[in-house]
Amino acid sequence: MKKHFYCLGARTASAVAAMLFVAQAAWALEPFKVRDIRVEGLQRVEPGTVFASIPLRVGDDYNDDKGAAAIRALFALGLFKDVRLEADGNVLVVVVEERPTVADVDFAGTREFDKDALKKAMRDVGLTEGRPYDKALADRAEQELKRQYINRSLYGAEVVTTVTPIERNRVNLTFTVTEGEPARIKDIRIVGNKSFSESTLKGLFDQNTGGWLSWYTKSDRYSRAKLNADLETLRSYYLQRGFVEFRIDSTQVAISPDKKDISITVNVTEGERFVVSGVKLEGNYLEREDEFKPLVAIRPGEPYNADQVTETTKAFSEYFGRFGFAFARVEAVPEIDRETNRVQIVLQAEPSRRAYVRRINVSGNNRTRDEVIRREFRQFEASWYDSEKIRLSRDRVDRLGFFTEVNVETQEVPGAPDQVDLVVNVTEKPTGSLQLGVGFSSAEKVAFSFGIKQENFMGSGNYLGVDVNTSKYRRTFVFSTTNPYFTPEGISRTLDLYYRTDKPYEDQGGNYQLVTTGAAVRFGVPFSETDTVFFGGGLEQTQIKPGTNIPATYLAYAENYGYKSNSVPLTIGWSRDDRDSALAPNSGRYQRLNSEWSVAGDARYVRANYQYQQYIPLNKRFTVAFNGELGLGKGMNGRPFPVFKNFYSGGLGSVRGFDQGTLGPRDVTGASLGGPKKVTLNAELIAPFPGAGNDRTLRVFTFADVGNVYGENEKISFADMRASVGLGLSWISPLGPLRLAFAQPVRKFAGDKIQKLQFQIGTSF
Repeated sequence: MKKHFYCLGARTASAVAAMLFVAQAAWALEPFKVRDIRVEGLQRVEPGTVFASIPLRVGDDYNDDKGAAAIRALFALGLFKDVRLEADGNVLVVVVEERPTVADVDFAGTREFDKDALKKAMRDVGLTEGRPYDKALADRAEQELKRQYINRSLYGAEVVTTVTPIERNRVNLTFTVTEGEPARIKDIRIVGNKSFSESTLKGLFDQNTGGWLSWYTKSDRYSRAKLNADLETLRSYYLQRGFVEFRIDSTQVAISPDKKDISITVNVTEGERFVVSGVKLEGNYLEREDEFKPLVAIRPGEPYNADQVTETTKAFSEYFGRFGFAFARVEAVPEIDRETNRVQIVLQAEPSRRAYVRRINVSGNNRTRDEVIRREFRQFEASWYDSEKIRLSRDRVDRLGFFTEVNVETQEVPGAPDQVDLVVNVTEKPTGSLQLGVGFSSAEKVAFSFGIKQENFMGSGNYLGVDVNTSKYRRTFVFSTTNPYFTPEGISRTLDLYYRTDKPYEDQGGNYQLVTTGAAVRFGVPFSETDTVFFGGGLEQTQIKPGTNIPATYLAYAENYGYKSNSVPLTIGWSRDDRDSALAPNSGRYQRLNSEWSVAGDARYVRANYQYQQYIPLNKRFTVAFNGELGLGKGMNGRPFPVFKNFYSGGLGSVRGFDQGTLGPRDVTGASLGGPKKVTLNAELIAPFPGAGNDRTLRVFTFADVGNVYGENEKISFADMRASVGLGLSWISPLGPLRLAFAQPVRKFAGDKIQKLQFQIGTSF
């Protein structure tokens, strides 16, 4: 006869209440010796999972405590919604009802978030396909979704979870979201300010009440994280200007009853403004006080500046790190004299203990190989800790361009006070791009372009690129690959294969062509952290194919020196780059020198091009940029400079406002020939786009350009140079740097071809 010792229903309020019921329900049962154990009701769970979980074995004596413990153990697995213990004679029968498994998780109405990202977030909390369905977990997922929408300022978002049972004890989960309209910042108030106007202080904030570009910047959407960042910006602004005792007393964020408008009020106390009376060093400076003093950025006689204090303490800590003191503590203590409103900064230093690096670990590189990161490090394992080498290593990894974030953490080694581990945390970004483009102009008509580039091919750090252009007048096929560590010492190697057909930019056109085919190899040797020297060689053939409207200069060169010209150009170059960013620089300098010398073949020449760029930040928002470029070429062995090696100018990248490549010498038909001498000068004032806050990916600029191209027998003269001024837009788009310029020529000559509006992706200046 079967006895029912215990039954727990699926609709019990909670597992805890059920377990308490077990303890009460089993007290009247008589103990018995378990002759066998049988499990009933399993569909997907293995019987071994049940046997391994319960504290009962064949031959054990069953009692109330063991029965309750078995129930608790099975519910703790999270696999069952109903568990019963029964007895069939001396056989213990475990009857279970499995929880349904999740067959699919879907989202409806989620315009603000990508579905794949939401599914990944659900997997992170354990709610994914194949896992047992847990209502409590689904409720937490629903609340997490609402929290994410609140972070996007969508306070009125509603989430409804639908559970749909399907065959084989499975369920589909659907989160249906009604997003509603985002709550927008209606008003920002700063109370308590006396020294600076409210408009000045609010201008520091990335969050604002919105403008006509808010649809792009979303600056009028409230975010607690962004508000905290803005408050830190406000605090820094005061601390940079002498207000040592400035504080933010409170911040109130009020939302309207309809959850559409947000008002922010910030209450501040400025305090008095203090001037630095002096700087004093105290503590242990390794008997090197004279070496630390030049690192002091604090200026006595000027208002207290927290940035200068932070810069000084950081410089001191890093300098201690050069001698292996990884745990040096440097504290700046202000000694305030309120009677005179002066403050003395006391820099207290304690170098602590010296340490060496035990191990360097790399984290976050799911695709990039460890060696790609490690070979950029100048700090080595089992060497003394050196903060300068660590900083340099971090910068070198960042300059690879493969990561959005690069951080180096120092971790103490437990039980080894003289050792540290370095953890390099990176966040990878997509380094491949596929570009398909269609362009149209009065000269080019329709032009198709195709490009595929991979800057980190298969995680190796190598570059691979293919470019194809089907312009009417300039057709190009280029294959290029670069191995930045061709040798272990960091010498790079670049291989290029190219095929080009060119014509001048002429409205009437013509069926003649310049066809250039070649291959080249180039090596780059780093001489310092910012300087690289390049050298290489190649083989090149240029063929002048005659046809209608061929310029007389081209025809004369072909008749005198042949329609085919072979050359063996040797190249040597140098570059120095210390800009803070390659895409949107704000400070720093970039220089490059490329030269080409044809030492054999039919075409003998020397060609060199030098470029200099300088970026000067005026403040947080405005940057002045200068660009200068000089190109020179000369024929050798009694021959003129080859016409197919001429420089061209005009258009984006040179003198804007003039048609692309049309400046300089012309033949009798008016065709632009280019020349062996080129001068370009550019100046820009760069600012954030109005309404875009401090977003540096979208900027406007005003510019002034000067330049021209000169023939071999012409002297470079500023009297012949063309000039233009204008306004432009720069955007770091998903397809690459985009620049749109409207230019007005202010110095032009008869016959010049004007093109006031110009557009290009992937160029600078």
